[in-house]
Amino acid sequence: MIWKMPIAAILAAGLLYGCGSNKPAGPRVDVTIGQQLIELKEAHDTGAMNDKEYDRMRKKLVDSVQ
Repeated sequence: MIWKMPIAAILAAGLLYGCGSNKPAGPRVDVTIGQQLIELKEAHDTGAMNDKEYDRMRKKLVDSVQ
């Protein structure tokens, strides 16, 4: 009886270890800074964000490449 509990714990740990994955859920999508800036401008032009939000996000993108 003493040996059954540690073996069950080891088996359970092994099963749980196999459940995890470090792979992304979907396909990897590489988006360039240029594409992000274009999409940001389109969002601003359609009214999805105001001038202040647009300026802040644009600056953040530009600063990320410097």
